[in-house]
Amino acid sequence: MIPNLINQFRIDGKIAVITGASRGIGEGIAIGLADAGATVIITARDQERLEGVANTISERGGKCSVIVGDITDEATIDKLVSHAMQNHGQLDIWVSNAGTSDHPGSFTFKDFPSWHWDQQIALNLRPHFIAAKACSEVMQPGSSIIGISSIAGMRPAVRFAAYGAAKAGMNNFTETLSIELAPKGIRANAVSPGQVPTEATTRVGGIPPEQFEKLGSQIPLQRVGTPMDIAAAVLYLVSDAGSWVTGQNLVVAGGVT
Repeated sequence: MIPNLINQFRIDGKIAVITGASRGIGEGIAIGLADAGATVIITARDQERLEGVANTISERGGKCSVIVGDITDEATIDKLVSHAMQNHGQLDIWVSNAGTSDHPGSFTFKDFPSWHWDQQIALNLRPHFIAAKACSEVMQPGSSIIGISSIAGMRPAVRFAAYGAAKAGMNNFTETLSIELAPKGIRANAVSPGQVPTEATTRVGGIPPEQFEKLGSQIPLQRVGTPMDIAAAVLYLVSDAGSWVTGQNLVVAGGVT
């Protein structure tokens, strides 16, 4: 029997964790997966912003719970996994979205401080490794682990060397993870966004909101991305529609690679 393709994109009954979900791309992914039927567990350090996202999801008819925590702390990852298993008896989707350059400026290689390198790896790569280990112990066949990477991990990341290296590491780790976890029926993929203007674009990149439209003119498809563009890619990868896809890095960048 040929399945209804549209229904393959539904993820009703799935339990999903999204990190860094208080704003920007993480917020979009949380809303998108909830719209598609998943019960989402969202986490970040900002409780007020998380509760705002949870309220939005509730208003749209979705289900959401909030866990406040710092994803660089292994205890936060343990808490998220335990919450899913104790309250829902399953964990089907993990999305490692938390991560940014997280510094108002950039460094040339000559002036690049080692503390910033260590901080970037600790924020952008290590938590995904710890989470994947924890998830692999409880996930059942058909589950998915997603890393939100960046096109910065696919080309030179001048003045953002540590961020680019961390994202390149995530891409390679995704490929390795997909092979290691294939016997368990767990899929691992990455999504690499291009220019999706968020608060971090202004805070870290120094680009004011009034220049966002100009950014779009430099992209082949003539617009910047939105959080929901990334959410759509994640939904494909975690749904039955993407059930034969693993070890891939899906670039969502309007033609920029």
